[in-house]
Amino acid sequence: NEGNEYFKEKDYGRAVAAYSEGLRRRCGDAELDAVLLTNRGAAHFHLGNYRSALNDAIQAKKLKPTHLKAIIRGALCHMELKNFSEAIAWCEEGLQIDSKEKKLVEMRAKADKLKVRIQTDFCTHGQGRAVTVTCCERNIKLVLEPSDEEEEVSDGLAEISLDGFHSDSATGAKVHLDADGNLNWPVLFLYPEHEQTDFTVAFHENSRFIDHLMVMFAELPPWDLEKKYLPNNLELYFEDGEREEMYEVSPEHTLLQMLQHERYFVKAGTPTVLVFAKRSPFSKKYFSGKKVHRL
Repeated sequence: NEGNEYFKEKDYGRAVAAYSEGLRRRCGDAELDAVLLTNRGAAHFHLGNYRSALNDAIQAKKLKPTHLKAIIRGALCHMELKNFSEAIAWCEEGLQIDSKEKKLVEMRAKADKLKVRIQTDFCTHGQGRAVTVTCCERNIKLVLEPSDEEEEVSDGLAEISLDGFHSDSATGAKVHLDADGNLNWPVLFLYPEHEQTDFTVAFHENSRFIDHLMVMFAELPPWDLEKKYLPNNLELYFEDGEREEMYEVSPEHTLLQMLQHERYFVKAGTPTVLVFAKRSPFSKKYFSGKKVHRL
């Protein structure tokens, strides 16, 4: 009830907190929990937290598969995230429950139209130009020429190097647009303390870093003898080479949020992230004397 009152007042932050408190009470009523999740998802949606809103819609639908409000909310989230194929699938699922639901009928038609437009752009302009145009629209800054420290390789890509270690895996992997017009990037994770790397071939721009970290560190890497590289014990940074300054990235941030930062420049087509264990002696030494910003 508190959440509903805050929602009516358009105080969506407090509405989220109230609905979350309701969920923490674990009432055991699946239908009520589905309502709480759907309402919290609506509040997240109004705050622009589309990924969190979608997660709530997914959980609500699991509890109550016929809950139309959750399905509509999930479809709306996919539209905002430009996942048009997923939006269509959610709309079709809802229309099986109510074939005359106006919002779903209109949304499905719009998603179809946008998906066709993107596919037409691919055919007209080709993948390469479409990627460049999309990056400009997203305000993602590309550095096409490799820096002095990076070795030139074929296809305009470069081996990413930092402090003497590099990854050959980056060679050949390229950013690409999927059928919904979303960018999928090759992303390089660097672990300076251990001179190790991880490489993700297709990191969806709307995916959060924590989602990848949970998969990457589901098992401890063999080089982590101290067992401190756990998903929730990691700090992420990117380096502003021109100013020699560091920016901390929240694991809850999406890749797109990092790429759109005014001081982030994508070099050689491969975004790079530095990973450190929290409060480790190495990171303290590494950041000593460096200016660190928080996103």
